[in-house]
Amino acid sequence: MSPTVIKDVPKQLFIAGAWQDAESGRTLAVDDPATGEELCLVADASPADGRRAVEAAVAAQSSWAATPPRVRSEILRRAYDIIVSRTEELALLMTLEMGKPLDQARGEVAYAAEFFRWFSEEAVRVDGGMTTAPDGKNRLMVLRQPVGPCLLITPWNFPLAMGTRKIGPAVAAGCTMVLKPAPQTPLSTLALAAILTEAGLPDGVLNVVVTSDAAGVVEPMLRGGQIRKLSFTGSTQVGKILLAQCADKVVRASMELGGNAPVIIFDDADLDVAVEGTMHAKMRNMGEACTAANRIFVHSSLAEEFAARLADRMEALTVGVGTEPGIDVGPLIDDTGRGKVHQLVLDAVRHGAKLVTGGELPDGPGCFYPPTVLTGITAESAIAQTEIFGPVAALRTFGDEDEVVAAANATDWGLVSYVFTRDLDRALRVSERLESGMVGLNTGLVSNPAAPFGGVKQSGLGREGGRAGMDGFLEYKYIAIPTGN
Repeated sequence: MSPTVIKDVPKQLFIAGAWQDAESGRTLAVDDPATGEELCLVADASPADGRRAVEAAVAAQSSWAATPPRVRSEILRRAYDIIVSRTEELALLMTLEMGKPLDQARGEVAYAAEFFRWFSEEAVRVDGGMTTAPDGKNRLMVLRQPVGPCLLITPWNFPLAMGTRKIGPAVAAGCTMVLKPAPQTPLSTLALAAILTEAGLPDGVLNVVVTSDAAGVVEPMLRGGQIRKLSFTGSTQVGKILLAQCADKVVRASMELGGNAPVIIFDDADLDVAVEGTMHAKMRNMGEACTAANRIFVHSSLAEEFAARLADRMEALTVGVGTEPGIDVGPLIDDTGRGKVHQLVLDAVRHGAKLVTGGELPDGPGCFYPPTVLTGITAESAIAQTEIFGPVAALRTFGDEDEVVAAANATDWGLVSYVFTRDLDRALRVSERLESGMVGLNTGLVSNPAAPFGGVKQSGLGREGGRAGMDGFLEYKYIAIPTGN
């Protein structure tokens, strides 16, 4: 562990431009999932701290909304430059608190920074319009204005990128914020708040509250009548609770929720491309991603060869502490997450699945789980219906297009799907038929700051990234102006 990178990060709440202890004096521990050791203590916010953060955001809203778009743009651009210049420190910090190998952490830093660069460019492109009513009696002027103070809630699996993906459009639109990061990984967010302050973000525009009492802190914020938008990334179960709380004051909500992503490998797929794409879709972030391949459907004519090649690739991965060189797979976030993954594997085997590789809990400290391949998954097993969130590839076979599309769509979730085929007509036809907000066509990577990220059904509401990423932070205002005719 590097004590310097931990020591340099603020450990307090960030409210109205000041680093502050929790009102109660409480703290919570941040642990290293690779060793189980405590990294540090950070301030643990109470509902009273949450109220102070909301009040700070409300107080800063009018002046921030009046700030010229170019000023907001340049703050984001400076923050982008700072993040890029501190890639190594931020990557190490992320690896220590979350577990992903350093190479993957560096990739997340680059991805996170790009949201600030993208939205720095969108800040100066918020548009409206003017037209004449069909009867000629009015001019119709349309403005787009910031929605107001926002509550942003981010998960632990991409602690830096999920922050920039929400902060970027809020800053660009002219909204103030209260950000609540996951208690497992608050350090990346606290470092990000310090960077934005260094980049010139005014006091009160961004406020950060870390808490072990998410329900107690968040609900009063949503029911208090001052928060005008919620942006949440997390589980569908928690998202439904938050939507109910938003209803009380009709708080606008965008949700990026769970996934149950299908991968469909047709009989004409390029196997090299399919294996590589499946590895990307499955093993990014140790499988702890809402976009992770969850149900892998392989045409029966390719099933045996595909399983063997995928197992070879999985067995070649090196599992270990993410700060060490040559590591491909770090620990899962905690013992609860690892236990869930293992129980899904055991249940699949009980329902007739074959364990090709992996599937054994390792000895020693840390929340490690081996890369695992299962074949013969049945629709009745829990792994076919549950987001795995771990390094487990669950393979099923299929015979024809209609069968596999129906199976892929037979879920309450619809975030992303992956399709591997060399037939262009089939590629487009199946992509259109799949009930998901995104499709990876002959690729296992879909996330891009310039693209609208989001799902359908119980995978969420709204989109993040791309031009659409600004929509949730802007209101339309229509002004009728008589022409005198």
